[in-house]
Amino acid sequence: MILEIKVPSPGESITEVEISSWLVKNGDFVKKNQVIAEIDSDKATLEICAEESGMLIIKAKKGDILKVGEILCLIDTSFSKEKRNFRAPSTIKILNQYKIEKKKIISTVKNKKDDALKKIPSMGTKNLINRSFDITKLSKLRRKLSERLVSVKNETAMLTTFNEVDMSNIFFLRKKYKNIFKEKHGVKLGFMSFFVKSCIIALKKYPDINSMIDGENKINFKYYDISIAVSGPKGLMVPVIRNADTLSFRGIEKTIKNLSNSIKNSTISIDDITGGTFTITNGGIFGSMLSTPIINPPQSAILGMHNIVERPIVKLGKIEIRPIMYLALSYDHRLIDGKEAVGFLLSIKESIENPIKNLIGSEENLKNSFELK
Repeated sequence: MILEIKVPSPGESITEVEISSWLVKNGDFVKKNQVIAEIDSDKATLEICAEESGMLIIKAKKGDILKVGEILCLIDTSFSKEKRNFRAPSTIKILNQYKIEKKKIISTVKNKKDDALKKIPSMGTKNLINRSFDITKLSKLRRKLSERLVSVKNETAMLTTFNEVDMSNIFFLRKKYKNIFKEKHGVKLGFMSFFVKSCIIALKKYPDINSMIDGENKINFKYYDISIAVSGPKGLMVPVIRNADTLSFRGIEKTIKNLSNSIKNSTISIDDITGGTFTITNGGIFGSMLSTPIINPPQSAILGMHNIVERPIVKLGKIEIRPIMYLALSYDHRLIDGKEAVGFLLSIKESIENPIKNLIGSEENLKNSFELK
């Protein structure tokens, strides 16, 4: 029996996908539910699994663009698992072209094109060594991201303003409660939950930063869906913490952990990465001192966090060493004035530098806020 494997629909508005990789080869025996390929849409990468066991017959190569519902491959379910020893036409062509003896190609089951390529004599100037390069096609996800980033630069009046924040009190709270928080909730008490809560307070003070332009109209969102930039195997993705203003520290940290795991495991859904009213990106995890983050369209602003470095600052006329983080807010000047942008960062600075007063309420409420009772 020949079973057709067709391109599934990744989402309501997506009509085509690109084959980003084949995890098996043409003619391989595959098992039921085995992951055989990955496909890219404009918004996410999806895995394709074998629906039955049998011999795989690939109908579309890596990089091909297919419509939803088109045939991706076939599975001949009448084949049982067996070793097959054959040479592909592309390999034979290379062997003949460069007069490479077949006995020099070492392979146990299948001779690969790469095996033959490795035997091609080196060419070029004697003194020029190690000057090889690879050419790979950008994935559909990366090409779409490129288009979006360029459109932001061309279609918005983007500016960036900066400030710095003393992280001493956040360090103190995390050191005091991180172990019991992890034991109680199974997730770390990270910096991000403090910044999400600080941003929500600031967004309520400066509602135009939680807005977007729609033609000649401005849309102010009355809810707070905070997008968090997460680096994954396929590049940067921006999943959304829905109704972040209703979540506790535990709720925010657990949501971030679950979304990050979904990205790493390639199980993230379209719904998880669409929408969002404001974005936070943390280049500090890679060691970035300062950056000008690009707005995540159609949003109007994005907060950039950076690495924390001990720096000398003046406190009450004395020089002290404090853990300092630089903050950056990139914003669309068509909607947001500089005064609002500066005020927004100052609000975050106040919340982070005095978290007990501004985020928690009082010292007596600490354990309630961290849900440790």
